Amino acid sequence: MNNLLQLKGRFEQASSPNRPGSPNLPAGKSVEVSRLENLLTNLNELQRYWQNQNLLPGALITAHYNKIAAKSNRLQALLGNSSTSPNSSIVGAKFSSDASPKHIITHYVSHAIINESINRLRNCINILNSQFNGEIDHETIKQINNGEIPYSHSTIAKTNFLLVIIDAYFVDKFDLSYSIDDTVNDAIITIYKTNVRTIELLNSLGIDILSNRIMDETTILLQPDQLEILKTRAPFLISMAVSDLSEITKDDFEFFDDGILSIRSPENEPTIGVIDTLFDESVYFSEWVEYKNMLHPAIPITGRDFEHGTAVTSIIVDGPAFNPDLEDGCGNFKVKHFGVANSSSFSSFTILRNISEIVAQNRDIKVWNLSLGSKLSIHPNFISPEAAILDKIQYENDVIFVIAGTNLSPGEIETRPIGAPADSINSIVVNSVDSNKNYSTYSRKGPVLSFFIKPDISYYGGDSRNPMKVCTPNGEALVKGTSFAAPWISRKLAYLINVLGLNRNIAKALLINSATGWDIEQNNPELVGHGIVPKRIEDIVYCADDEIQFVIQGTSELYNTYNYNIPIPVANEKHPFIAKATLCYFPACSRNQGVDYTNTELDISFGRLNGRTIKTIDNNYQTHAYNHHTWEEDARKFFRKWDNVKHIREVLTGRNRDKKSYENALWGISLKTKERLEERFGEGLNFGIVIT
Repeated sequence: MNNLLQLKGRFEQASSPNRPGSPNLPAGKSVEVSRLENLLTNLNELQRYWQNQNLLPGALITAHYNKIAAKSNRLQALLGNSSTSPNSSIVGAKFSSDASPKHIITHYVSHAIINESINRLRNCINILNSQFNGEIDHETIKQINNGEIPYSHSTIAKTNFLLVIIDAYFVDKFDLSYSIDDTVNDAIITIYKTNVRTIELLNSLGIDILSNRIMDETTILLQPDQLEILKTRAPFLISMAVSDLSEITKDDFEFFDDGILSIRSPENEPTIGVIDTLFDESVYFSEWVEYKNMLHPAIPITGRDFEHGTAVTSIIVDGPAFNPDLEDGCGNFKVKHFGVANSSSFSSFTILRNISEIVAQNRDIKVWNLSLGSKLSIHPNFISPEAAILDKIQYENDVIFVIAGTNLSPGEIETRPIGAPADSINSIVVNSVDSNKNYSTYSRKGPVLSFFIKPDISYYGGDSRNPMKVCTPNGEALVKGTSFAAPWISRKLAYLINVLGLNRNIAKALLINSATGWDIEQNNPELVGHGIVPKRIEDIVYCADDEIQFVIQGTSELYNTYNYNIPIPVANEKHPFIAKATLCYFPACSRNQGVDYTNTELDISFGRLNGRTIKTIDNNYQTHAYNHHTWEEDARKFFRKWDNVKHIREVLTGRNRDKKSYENALWGISLKTKERLEERFGEGLNFGIVIT
């Protein structure tokens, strides 16, 4: 086996050389004046509506697009003015529920901007009717841009005229957004972000709320009667709503007596954080565990409340001792265990507060295991509050969470979406496979928000024929579940970070890269993710005799972060290799942006260098049999890029040909940084790349 190499060098930084071209419609397309007239009618009605309510000084207006819209296809003139871009006023985004999903984007704008948009539409309608006979197309706009057709109107500038036309092509209508699922318990509500504080809005509606029920500037915990008031008096304020009380996915324990286990005293082993149900301090390995019960004293406790948490921690501390077939070579780990839930259910709002406090007070712990999950399926149009707080914690802190992919309930046959918090984008989400490397019958599926690959990876979690052994307060037990696959990944991750000293970007990329192969992907990524992680840590850190594997780390500062000096061996003036690469980074995320959740995109190109052009490796490994992106090509084109894990690879076919070696025989890497919002969250964003 070959050692893992680390290439050291400096990434160069360059601003984007691209400048926006002249505005135009897609080739062959046209816009009739009736589209502008319909939008004008919509805005006039919305203006009257918002003038008759005094709750907000501005207006919430929702734009319905005719497609999944890339940033360049979104509003550029309507709902904006000379000093405010429409993109800066976005407060929510979701997909329509029809067979071919389309963007539905909500803006919060001033009355002055509504007036400006109405005037722009009126002026454009007049110009279309007077000069262009009520219709304009791509070729006509091209002639206007080239000066072949004169534009002499003073009521609206030429650029704004053309941008309004383009807006009218992509937007079908404007309206109010009303969307809330029925909830019967306390509900975690997210209000659209406006220029009025949430507590002031609630007070003006007659809803008094205590400060301990406010999560952040837009997320609150409401009782059923308070939610009913909000739904009746101001339903347009509600961006997202989920039930606060989550029922935990259940795990069956089959107890047996297999002798007494023992373990030496801990020394200087790394510590992994565990957030779970309670821990029983009478077990044989309790000396390795620092335990804190964070349940409210009023919550009754039974013996079952200690089973799950103790079992999970037993794998992290000493899992190979009672599962020798899963010996990973990582040794033992200490655990700091926080009991935040009983065995039946948990308050999402309480756990959100607990996790933030726990991580803030334990900054020395880099790897956290969270094997709790909701029985409910995730929402298709927004990230759960639990996942959002985990993503925020990981963006702001040098930590990483490993999360179980959640299980089907006993008796369930049909696979359904994973439960919170397994929709966390920055975390490593782990599903389970059986001993034959097939996805487990209890597995639930991704993707998240229609395009993020979740789970990230899979590991052995036990099955009916070969259950997992764990230690519980009642002795050894046989179990199965994603809850018991995740701790094995936490062990490997802690070894990479705490023992080998790798940063979390490289460690995460190594795990995911090790789960991938060289063939066309045969596993369903909705259930298995990128693949199954090897058992032994050596098979992650080292590579096969016929492979070269190296890691590169860097920081994105400008649009293009690049290195054109990667030396790849040459034989007979050719590169006799195929290659794969895995990129990982931890972006800032915005839950109030709905489906447009991650704020920053790093787009990777890797391959041979020809001059200053990278001939990037092919990326054709995914089989069409498991294509879960069921809509048009532009959805894949525009949204695959927003995933914070990128894996590209060439396929080993047996007919691969040596690659031509260009001048200097160098390969290059380029990362293009793109921002979703006006803020530059990508500046200073660290990343890690594993190349094989």
